[in-house]
Amino acid sequence: MYRHLSIFAIVLLVSACGFAEGEQKFADLGQCRTESGVAIEGCRIGYRTWGALNAEKSNVVVMLTWFGGNSGALAQNVGADKYVDPAKYFVVAIDAVGDGVSSSPSNSTAQPRMKFPHITIADMVQSQHQLLTDSLHLQHVHAIWGASMGGMQAFQWAVQYPGFADVIVTQVGSTKLTAHDLLLWRGETNAIVENKDWNSGNYQPGLLIRSVSDIQRLELTTPQELNRRVNPADFDKVEANENFDPNDRLRQLEAMMSLDISKKFGGDMTLAAKAIKARMLIVVGLQDHMVNSQPAIDFAGLLHVQAILLDSDCGHLAPGCAGEKVTPAVQKALAAE
Repeated sequence: MYRHLSIFAIVLLVSACGFAEGEQKFADLGQCRTESGVAIEGCRIGYRTWGALNAEKSNVVVMLTWFGGNSGALAQNVGADKYVDPAKYFVVAIDAVGDGVSSSPSNSTAQPRMKFPHITIADMVQSQHQLLTDSLHLQHVHAIWGASMGGMQAFQWAVQYPGFADVIVTQVGSTKLTAHDLLLWRGETNAIVENKDWNSGNYQPGLLIRSVSDIQRLELTTPQELNRRVNPADFDKVEANENFDPNDRLRQLEAMMSLDISKKFGGDMTLAAKAIKARMLIVVGLQDHMVNSQPAIDFAGLLHVQAILLDSDCGHLAPGCAGEKVTPAVQKALAAE
C-alpha cells in the first residue's frame, strides 16, 4: 500500500514534525536483525534530509557515513556546487549503526557498551533498507553514495539489494579488506582493548585513547603529505582529534574487518559482480594507505567500468584534494538517465 501513499501525505508528515532541512531525525525500527543472530533491540536509526521528494519518488539520493562519521558531517557534500544538489534531489543521509547517533554501544539502554551485538557492514545496510522502506516508504532510490566505510556500505548495497538503486557511487571504499587494511584496523582494536583504562568496555565516560588517534592519522594520508604539512618543530602541537567513543569504534572496526561482499556468492567476486544491476561509479586513491585501492580496482574490472584513479599524496583524502575532477564526475553519474 506504501506505493500508493501520496506525496502530499508525505510532505504533510514531514512538515508536522517541524523538521528543518538538514536537521537530525530518528526512526524507531523496533528490532534490527544482525548476521550474528542477535538483534539490536530498540533499534533507532538517525538520518537527515535536504530537498523535496518529487511526485514520482524518483529523485532520492542516499548518502552513507564514513567510519566514525555521522550524517551531520555529510552536509559538506550537499549543495548546488557539491556532489548532490538539493534543488534537484531529495537527499537522505543515514547514520550507520555504531556511529554514536544511530543505535550504538554508547547510547543503547537495552544493550549498552559491550553487550551491544557484533555488527557487519551488511547489518548496517539492512537497517538502512529498513529505514527507507518501512519508515520513509521508499521502494526504490535513484542513487546511493558513500565514501570510505560509506563506500564499503555502497558496495554492499549493490549486491545485497540489487535493483534498489539506479546508480551507486563509491569513493575510497572496498569490496573486501586487504591484509594491510586488516593490520591497520587490528592495530586500532588492540590499542583500545589493551589500554589500561579499557576495563572490558566499562571505562569512565570521556575516555580518549591517544594511540588510536595516532594510528588513524598515520595512515590517513601519506608520509609526503604529513611531512609537507607539519613542521617537526611543531609536531607536539598536532592535536589528537579523537572524539569517537571507544566502544562505538570497536563495533564499527569489527564491521569493516568482516567486510566481504562476495560472502553470499561463496566468495566468488565474479558472481557478486554479475548480480549488480545499478550503474556504478568507482573512485579510488592509488596512494590510499587506509583502504587499499586494489580490491575496488579489480571489482571495476569485473564490472567492465573504468574506475577514476586518483594518484595523490593526499592518500585516503584524495577525492577531497581532487574535487575539481571528482565532483563533476559524481554530478554526471547522478544526472545520467
